[in-house]
Amino acid sequence: MRKRCPRSTPPSRSWSRGADARAGNQRIYKQRIRSTQTLQKVFRAMELIASSRIGSARHNAQEAGPYDHALSQAVAAVGTHAALDHPLTREREDTNRVAVLVLTSDRGMAGAYSATILRETERLIEQLVADGKEPVLFTYGRRASAYFAFRGRPVEFSWTGESDRPSDTSIEEVATVLLDYFLSSPEAGGVAEVHIVFTRYVSMVSQVPEVRRMLPLKVVDVDGPGELSREDLAADVERVRAERTGARPLYEFSPSADAVLDALLTRYVRSRIRNALLQAAASELASRQQAMHTATSNAEDLIATYTRLANAARQGDITQEITEIVSGADALGSQ
Repeated sequence: MRKRCPRSTPPSRSWSRGADARAGNQRIYKQRIRSTQTLQKVFRAMELIASSRIGSARHNAQEAGPYDHALSQAVAAVGTHAALDHPLTREREDTNRVAVLVLTSDRGMAGAYSATILRETERLIEQLVADGKEPVLFTYGRRASAYFAFRGRPVEFSWTGESDRPSDTSIEEVATVLLDYFLSSPEAGGVAEVHIVFTRYVSMVSQVPEVRRMLPLKVVDVDGPGELSREDLAADVERVRAERTGARPLYEFSPSADAVLDALLTRYVRSRIRNALLQAAASELASRQQAMHTATSNAEDLIATYTRLANAARQGDITQEITEIVSGADALGSQ
C-alpha cells in the first residue's frame, strides 16, 4: 500500500523565516548603499562649489594686506605733521562695555570652523567678565546668532547671509556700526573697546583662530610680526623725524593735517575690519572644502564596506539555499 509522506510544516516555516531574514539583510545593505551614494553626491557638489569660490576669496584676503600696510605708512608720515592724540587711539575709562564681533559661517558642513570660533569667543567673554567688563555681542553669520540665541544671550547686532562672500555694503555697515559704538557716549551705549574673533587664513590646510582688539586703534604692520600701538606709532613718527636729513618734503594739507589724519585713521579701521571679514570668508571656504573632501572619501569607504557585507550576505544565502536543496534531496532519497 502506498503511503503519503507527511509534510514537515514546522521546518518549512523555519526555512521561510530564515529566507526572509537573509533577504531583509540584503535589502538593508542595499538601502544603506543607496542613501550613502546620495550623500556622497551632495558632499562632492559642496566640495566643488567651495573649490570654485576659494580662489577669489583667497585673492581678496591676500590683496587686502598691501593696502593696510600702505595705510599704516601714510599714518606714520602724516603723523609727523599732526598730533597723534585722536579719539580712535585713546583708552576710554568712562564705560566698562566692550564690543565683541564674532565671525562664523551661515551654514554647516565646514568641519570645526564655527565651533572653534565660538570656543575662542567663550574664552574671551570669560576673560572680559573676570576683568570687570561687560561684553556686548555682535555676530556675523547664522551659527553665532543661533548659538547665543539658544543660550539666551542678547545680541546687539547680527548680520547673516554673506559669511562666505561678504559684500562691500555689509562690510561698510559692520565698520560703521562698530565705529559709531566706540565713538558714542556712555549714555548712548558707547563701548570702551572693540574685539573681533575671526579665523585668519594661512593656507588651504591651515586656518588659525584669532582674537584681535581693533579699538582703541592699533596700527597693524601686515609684513611684520606684531602690531604698532599708539605708543609704538608715536615712537615710529619720532624716528622718522630724527632720520630726516637735508631738504624736508613739503606737504600742503587741506583743510589741516589733523583732518587728514582723522580721515586716514577712520579709513584704516574700516580696512582692518574688512580684512578680518575677508580672512574669515576664505577660511570658511577652505574649511568646507576640506571637510567635504573628507566626507566624500569616507562615504566611498562606507559604500565599499556595505557592498562587501551585501555580497557576503548574498553568498551566504546562496550557500544556505544549496545546502537546504541538497539536504532535501538526500532526505527524499533515503525514504
